[in-house]
Amino acid sequence: DIALWKFESPKFSFTIIDAPGHRDFIKNMITGTSQADAAILIVASGVGEFEAGIAKDGQTREHALLAHTLGVKQMIVGVNKMDAKGVDYSQKRYEEIKAEVSGFLTKTGYKVARIPFIPISGFQGENMITKSDKMKWYTGPYLLQALDSLKPPKRPVDVPLRLPLQ
Repeated sequence: DIALWKFESPKFSFTIIDAPGHRDFIKNMITGTSQADAAILIVASGVGEFEAGIAKDGQTREHALLAHTLGVKQMIVGVNKMDAKGVDYSQKRYEEIKAEVSGFLTKTGYKVARIPFIPISGFQGENMITKSDKMKWYTGPYLLQALDSLKPPKRPVDVPLRLPLQ
């Protein structure tokens, strides 16, 4: 099922729509994504995990394609599990993942130059709400900064309300 969490940053109030990625929940993922103003695409950096997700029928590809198809134009990519054994906060692994995901997102229709790719460790909290000391080589924003740089969409308040029925 879809889970909702609310939190505030210094600039915005956010509602996270956590849409499950497992194939059994694809309908829920579509419902959640169709309501989103922006997407955070979480990409596992673990050896084997990333390769499975970016493979021809991998879920990373599927989620990015669905988000674009459903009109989500703003995206942040979180390169997660940078703390994993074999990754060990490696800049080389981050760059490898960034290059591969960038190529796919470009083919999908995203403007990759506008997408921040943030190396993170959700488990350790690295690069989530503060800059990480373990990835000094990374000079971009941490996740909360990237969220605060999103542009709120313009709402069509001068036209009739469209209401989907399910």
